[in-house]
Amino acid sequence: MWIREARLDELPALREIERAAGSLFREIGMPEIADDEPLSVEVLAGYVTAGRAWAAVDPESLTARAEGIRVIGYLIADLVDGNVHVEQVSVDPRFSRRGIGRLLLDRAAAYALRVGATALTLTTFAEVAWNAPYYRRCGFETMSDAAITPELRAVRAHETAIGLDRWPRVCMRRMLSQTSFG
Repeated sequence: MWIREARLDELPALREIERAAGSLFREIGMPEIADDEPLSVEVLAGYVTAGRAWAAVDPESLTARAEGIRVIGYLIADLVDGNVHVEQVSVDPRFSRRGIGRLLLDRAAAYALRVGATALTLTTFAEVAWNAPYYRRCGFETMSDAAITPELRAVRAHETAIGLDRWPRVCMRRMLSQTSFG
């Protein structure tokens, strides 16, 4: 699998990946999440320009140049309280369960170490199999309320304001060291 920085010309594809990945929420009784509009091209462009957007590329598309290189997953990140905060990670469901999400998280971890951050953070649904339980397998731990930092608390307040707290959510953190990813 090839993980690299996302490009501006790929932003429509990232939005389609988000729609496809989001559709899985419909199957578990969360149609509001499935119907949520992906981030705009303009917002995604800000992540690309800032160097905090990575894309997973289908290796088979690298040799089939006639059809073009196909992006099959992506991750975007913010800087929150001195840590790298995973704002969104999505993988095209046709390519799920192949370790792509973990590779994207490892790429974000490498970036975090490069910029001097000591952790990756994220917020996620506590009871959705491909959310908190998955992130635990990737080395994240649920943060206690006392451990939630001010800017991360603001992220959660925004999520509450837009209605995401209809379902249990948690803040998670993956502490980093030079040997914390493969």
